[in-house]
Amino acid sequence: MSEYEIREHDVLVIGAGGAGLRAAIEVSGQGVSVGLVCKSLLGKAHTVMAEGGVAAALANVDPMDGWQTHFKDTMNGGKQLNNWRMAQLHAQEAPDRVKELERWGAVFDRTKDGKILQRAFGGHTWKRLCHVGDRTGLEMIRTLQDRGVHQGIEVYMECTITKLIKDGDKIAGAFGYYREDGRYILFKTKAIVLATGGTGKAYTVTSNSWEYTGDGQGLAYDAGAELIDMEFIQFHPTGMVWPPGVRGILVTEGVRGEGGILRNSLGERFMFKYLPETTRNDYAADEAEAVTWVNAALAGTRTEARRPPELSTRDNVARAIYTEVKEGRGSPHGGVFLDISYQDSDRVKKKLPSMYHQFKDLADVDITAGPMEVGPTMHYTMGGIRVDAESQMSRVPGLFAAGECSGGMHGANRLGGNSLSDLVVFGKRAGAGAVEYVKGLSDQPKIDDNFVKEAMAEMEAPFQIKDGKNPYDVHKELNKIMSTYVGIFREEAELATGVAKLEELKADIEKAGAKGTKAFNPGWHMCRDLKNMMICSEAIARSALSRQESRGAHSRLDYPDTEKEWGTKNSACSKGADGKMVLEHTPLPEMPADLKELFVKKKEPANA
Repeated sequence: MSEYEIREHDVLVIGAGGAGLRAAIEVSGQGVSVGLVCKSLLGKAHTVMAEGGVAAALANVDPMDGWQTHFKDTMNGGKQLNNWRMAQLHAQEAPDRVKELERWGAVFDRTKDGKILQRAFGGHTWKRLCHVGDRTGLEMIRTLQDRGVHQGIEVYMECTITKLIKDGDKIAGAFGYYREDGRYILFKTKAIVLATGGTGKAYTVTSNSWEYTGDGQGLAYDAGAELIDMEFIQFHPTGMVWPPGVRGILVTEGVRGEGGILRNSLGERFMFKYLPETTRNDYAADEAEAVTWVNAALAGTRTEARRPPELSTRDNVARAIYTEVKEGRGSPHGGVFLDISYQDSDRVKKKLPSMYHQFKDLADVDITAGPMEVGPTMHYTMGGIRVDAESQMSRVPGLFAAGECSGGMHGANRLGGNSLSDLVVFGKRAGAGAVEYVKGLSDQPKIDDNFVKEAMAEMEAPFQIKDGKNPYDVHKELNKIMSTYVGIFREEAELATGVAKLEELKADIEKAGAKGTKAFNPGWHMCRDLKNMMICSEAIARSALSRQESRGAHSRLDYPDTEKEWGTKNSACSKGADGKMVLEHTPLPEMPADLKELFVKKKEPANA
């Protein structure tokens, strides 16, 4: 076995997207030693693909907005399954985090009087998304990266962590390797912040980048943390569907926020018939009212017209598109049509520059001259590592998590734009929590050499397997199982079959082999990634099978109603003493009375 490099930091941040960068900036800013590990190159985190905007109740465009309304929208979007305290902190602190980005150099689009411009998004009562055209995530990463680099944060690029190491019950270090040549590295640390994103690569069609293999969730699970609400997988309604090589690439909700219209192959504006009864009054009753809203938005004036049905929540729009296609009213390539070409060509190119070039370059479609073909794509994992709302620490002392790999903030369905504000709000809190934890430690955690030897042996194992399974074939089978049995619509028989097939696939993952050397060997990397994807996939499938209702992004054909009793508990998966997954249902934190009052509908005063 090869030797390994040793590095020491008080805090190690794993993941260099928005949450990881903000956490590292916070730790460094408090004078504590921090190392930042990223699976790819710095600046290539998946956050750069976030397009539409960052949600914060600045009230620059709609003066009536405020944190209470943002909190209500988030809780209602999540079907009240959110950790209320996380949703409250997020709504209250998002404006300050956006203003902080502005101070650090983020160049947001502007209103005529120089304030940060905000646009409409699905599920948000007011125009709330601060944006940089349709390249908001890219600008956030640029800003945070510049801030972190100037603070002197030490970055370990193209490095993958494979094992968290504990001293007793608390975090002591992390073991990993450099992807370029397979050199091993051991980090000695007092605290770890996981900010590794989601697990989209477990599905066939996804908007997620190659890094999204559930690394943080898998590492935390193996270390003793809980994974909650994993059944709630958001299928973004609009991904590219043609050509096949770009299928799943995100088409920002900003297209609909700027007035984009969804139509089926019959030319029908179909979203009107899919509005839930509970929210129908929030949306335009017919096309004429929807047109009034769009015209007012284009003119920059306010109107009493309700927002178009295309701005319903993502779970609802995704199910509507899926149903239209399944019932034979889809576009030629298995999607529906999203059209913004009725607007001025120059305005579209200014507001949606990335979308214009994405379709022009990849699909030879001019979105200013005709419609786009779009369809649902696996986009976001609402569930994740259970954390404390205030500090973001898991139940493993010294292990923190922020961003998509953590759970609780978004409940059963995330609103568009809340992910970017989530990153900076809870990235900062995770960093601050890690610093407080480290300063409270009396002793340096110790690392047993046997743990390191076991971690090295695990990584060497694929090379010892003769006639092993091709890891890419195993990955395709995992994709097939998740997409077929644990997709947009679910039912007991299919979910049970999915769970059984995942159990069978575990044997193939253990037999996945690697050939050649460790240098430039993506097959070897996949052997490790499969283990994390399997943990997440099993948690998703088992949690979905156990939740006998439909709520948010979890749609059961055999249990179509949303049941009150299920709205009071989270699904929680943890690793049992025998190594098998244990599923429990744990109670939601109780919301205080003053916040409950926000959801009570006020009666209109009687006429005198």
